[in-house]
Amino acid sequence: MKSSGRLVVISGFSGAGKGTVSKTLVKRYGYSLSVSMTTRKPREGEVDGKDYFFKQKEDFLRLIDYNGFIEYARYVDHFYGTPRKYVEDQLEAGRTVILEIEVQGAIKIKKQYPDAILIFITAPSAEVLKKRLTGRGTESKELVEKRMRRAAEEAETISTYEYLVCNEEGRLEECVEQVHCIIEAESCRMTCRQDLVKELKNSLKASE
Repeated sequence: MKSSGRLVVISGFSGAGKGTVSKTLVKRYGYSLSVSMTTRKPREGEVDGKDYFFKQKEDFLRLIDYNGFIEYARYVDHFYGTPRKYVEDQLEAGRTVILEIEVQGAIKIKKQYPDAILIFITAPSAEVLKKRLTGRGTESKELVEKRMRRAAEEAETISTYEYLVCNEEGRLEECVEQVHCIIEAESCRMTCRQDLVKELKNSLKASE
């Protein structure tokens, strides 16, 4: 019996580790990860088409005109968007798709896909968050401060998410397992199992 896939939105403060959590889930459990498109420059080690699709601003805006995104948002001077075709193809194939996106985009996704699972990843404190951002060594002091101010704004929207998971220092595995358990539990909700319920009722009646 084929069922439609589940959409999982993972957001979090910059530096909270949402990218690492998402990639670990994909590698370990075979979820599909939607690769976002962005106008920012690649960081050291990032690969185009794997970590992000890196595009010029003009190309990004052109795709907006063609309705090529499920959602898009501007974050700290750059655009980020979720390409539509990949996500819809994966859901149609019955796969669980993880979207690693910012708060603005997550809210838009929930309006389009009411059954989407919204999970927010956080660091245990503002001090730890700032330490992680500084420790990257790839961003200026000014940009780190801008990201911290943005985190304070994002904190006002946390309550719109269904789940909050803390990525404690040195406990990434625990964080990953918590997120996986949330996804597994959500897939067993009665509202998501109506096809199975119908099949069971019909088969039991037929066996009388």
